[in-house]
Amino acid sequence: MMEEARRGWDSDFGKFGAVHHSRILESILRSYPGSSEEEKASWKRNVPALQREVGEVVEIRTDAGMFTAILEYELPMESRRADVVLLLHDGVAVVELKGKSVPSDADIDQAHAYARDLSCYHRDCHGRQVKAVLVPTRMRGKGRIERGVKVCSPDELDSLIGRLGSRNLPESIDVRSFLSADAYQPLPSLVRAARELFLKRRPPQLWRSVANTDRAVHTAREIASHACATGTRRLVLLTGVPGAGKTLVGLRLAHMPGLDDLAQGNRGVPAVFLSGNGPLVEVLQYVLRSAGGNGKTFVRPIREYVRRYARKGALVPPEHVMIFDEAQRAHDRERVADVHKIDLSGARSEPEHFIEFAERVPKWSVVVGLIGSGQEIYVGEEGGLGLWAEALLRSGRRNEWTVHGPPQMRQFFEGLPFQASEDLSLDETIRSHFASRLHEFVGKLVKTPPEPHDELRRIADVLEKEGHDLRVTRDLDHAKRYLRERYGNYPEARFGLMASSRDKDLVRFGVPNDYQSTKQIRFGPWYNDDEDASGSMSCRHLRDCITEFGAQGLELDAVLLAWGTDFVLENGRWSSARAKGFKKGGKSRVHDPHQLRANSYRVLLTRGRDAHVVFVPECSYLEETWKFLRASGFRELADPL
Repeated sequence: MMEEARRGWDSDFGKFGAVHHSRILESILRSYPGSSEEEKASWKRNVPALQREVGEVVEIRTDAGMFTAILEYELPMESRRADVVLLLHDGVAVVELKGKSVPSDADIDQAHAYARDLSCYHRDCHGRQVKAVLVPTRMRGKGRIERGVKVCSPDELDSLIGRLGSRNLPESIDVRSFLSADAYQPLPSLVRAARELFLKRRPPQLWRSVANTDRAVHTAREIASHACATGTRRLVLLTGVPGAGKTLVGLRLAHMPGLDDLAQGNRGVPAVFLSGNGPLVEVLQYVLRSAGGNGKTFVRPIREYVRRYARKGALVPPEHVMIFDEAQRAHDRERVADVHKIDLSGARSEPEHFIEFAERVPKWSVVVGLIGSGQEIYVGEEGGLGLWAEALLRSGRRNEWTVHGPPQMRQFFEGLPFQASEDLSLDETIRSHFASRLHEFVGKLVKTPPEPHDELRRIADVLEKEGHDLRVTRDLDHAKRYLRERYGNYPEARFGLMASSRDKDLVRFGVPNDYQSTKQIRFGPWYNDDEDASGSMSCRHLRDCITEFGAQGLELDAVLLAWGTDFVLENGRWSSARAKGFKKGGKSRVHDPHQLRANSYRVLLTRGRDAHVVFVPECSYLEETWKFLRASGFRELADPL
């Protein structure tokens, strides 16, 4: 039986209008058993009203009985659900129902996004009209069109549906084809546009580095070619220090046109770049959005990918090459069970999932893991490379696999075929020629105990001579003035405020790193908006603060880091005793909370290409830290005039 997309109900208009509403509600609840009471109440209100409007459409048009109503439809490769999708012969209408009289901008944008994503990524919507309809259920009076969305009252919905039903194409939409789980397929024109934007126009936010990543990309491409020619499967592990260009290598490989020749007959794109770093995905999609499809053609979140293919065991991924960003941070089985709300006994680690997903792909497949070091900052990310070795050893088809990586990685894969290549190690930072030893300096600084301050100062002096500035101050406003003055004539430069998520004292010093403040940030605009643009959310305002979770894998020209009391020196050793505690219970366990704090500060102290300014509040808990940073090479900002 063909795998089908998740939805709450589907039937032709004739049946939908005639069946008792309780049957429809029962069907929705079977599909979505964890639904909230608010959602259930909404369905109870809206389903009968929708049935009534559909029934009136059937009375208006004799052919409407064969139109199709689909409720709570989950979009391909998404966890978002459209309230209603209507298949109207050869056209599609996406209907969103809102319990209000006046729609908000967010309501209109949501309806528009559903229609856009179906047009761009659903096979059966290519070349067809997909209309967005928004129905505020308490609205009265005449409707309107706003930003391409048809806003109408409930009473107008029947006549609107009747008008939207079209016969411009000879073939109607086949409902079973529409609902098939493999319907995800980007528009070919979208694939071409995304490639051209990335490879030819080279967005500067993604191609800032002038370093040579060609050898790593070429080596990975050759491994993929050999896997295709021999009908085998490969795990390719690319290592690199922070700022070495791992993400750029992964994106270049995903957008490489030559993979099309290897994946002949492939139903979509031949490669996909996947990341568990939500802010990184948001920023990448934001930068690539001008190519169309909201920048999702080659870049997707790992969580949605795992959710889609783990739930449907017979569904075959279209991609022969799966690129897993920050593979050393892959979730273990306990974290996967917690995130996806499944029983631990049936859970697999993310590496186990991806090995199994790749084995579903016909003939050949390649999993590329981009490996950083010392950046495990989430619960359930501490298993490291061992999870990938375990995944291969547990596979019933491990004889099909070969592991490729730098020579020093061989020790993790004993008992498995391993081919070493120096080209798979990016051991020099390319974030900036001004920061060639920054990762070394920070590593020595945050270890417990830290290296002696005279050793740190020696490296800091080298960084200073190369042009990378390390500054420290106890005056937050002074730090902000310094950055604004330094980059005042460079509107394209990016500088922003960062702090640890586990600190619980910085808010009283004017740093909004609390959960309620940081959850409002939209990372795409924060990293990319111009400061003077209307409604700008630019980091240059130094108004909004991001944490290590919003900073990992991304970079700025300069960072203003507010040092918290969650990681302080006490008698020459780093202490995290004052950090916010981790959530107790659940399926995930924190193996080493102190190491997660050290890794968080390692991330925060390596995000700047040419400067880091550290603000240390006037606080008794931070006195030893303040003195140590100054002794270790951070120059105090001169007092303002």
